[in-house]
Amino acid sequence: MKKRFSLLAALTASAVVLVGCTDSDPTGGEDAAGTGGAAAAETIVIGTANFPESEIIGQVWAVALEEEGFDVEVNSGIGSREVYTGAIEEGSVHVFPEYTGSLAQFYDAEVPAGADSEEVAAALREALPGDLAISELAPGQNSDSFQVLPETAEEYDLTTIGDLANLDEIVLASQPETMERPFNPEGLEAVYGVPAESIELNAISDGGGPLTVSALVQGAADVANIYTTTPNYDSEGNPVELVTLEDPESIILPENVTALYRADDVPAEVLDVINGVNADLTTERLIEFNERNIGEEKADPSVIAEDFIAERD
Repeated sequence: MKKRFSLLAALTASAVVLVGCTDSDPTGGEDAAGTGGAAAAETIVIGTANFPESEIIGQVWAVALEEEGFDVEVNSGIGSREVYTGAIEEGSVHVFPEYTGSLAQFYDAEVPAGADSEEVAAALREALPGDLAISELAPGQNSDSFQVLPETAEEYDLTTIGDLANLDEIVLASQPETMERPFNPEGLEAVYGVPAESIELNAISDGGGPLTVSALVQGAADVANIYTTTPNYDSEGNPVELVTLEDPESIILPENVTALYRADDVPAEVLDVINGVNADLTTERLIEFNERNIGEEKADPSVIAEDFIAERD
């Protein structure tokens, strides 16, 4: 039988450890890997962003934690990174699915050019404010990407992001916060020479989902920012073939899944469970999750999570 923990037991054990170690740590310092101290939350609140994969990952962690006896609440669809990072910092949300590259850019981390996953994570850890921390990385990544219809790629000879300079005018379907990202029009001009003034944003808040894909199909956009693990369906549920433009200059960083949390709120035992789950979150698994949710099955995130954890058991 799988060993189970209650949050009360976890907190009690951690408190004993802290009392026993006071003489050896006169500064009162705490490890960012999860303290489990007296201030840790009795109910772990997992937040998720307003796109399916974030919801699914949050539900996966919740099911895994509940199996180990923890009290968990999932607060879904909180919104953009600008919103939910504030919720974590203030303590109303304790754990949140995140992506290393975007989070590193959000916190202005000093990421070296061409950085790999571990280098991005190291830079991110250095840049995180206060007692915020990230879990171990999942092998799975879900990156932003620029995608076009095959006929658009053929007409304008588009292979890389830089080839967008072949278009005189570009309508980009993407989330509103794209204008604050490194791959915004100014970034595309600086890195790839695509004139910023030629790019118009068609702001769509569905995380590169069916509404964004439909913008391409209906001619309301020339190129779209779509996550690499998102299956391409239009708003009618029809699969759509798209071409992903290559990013040879790596304007888009590695985007491994991780958990963002505030160390004071999350016991080490909770983090151990999340890290164990993360080890099994491959890119292929993320694609499968999204296909089940967005595709023909339309499976609920909670069902997908329960099936995944049952399979792991």
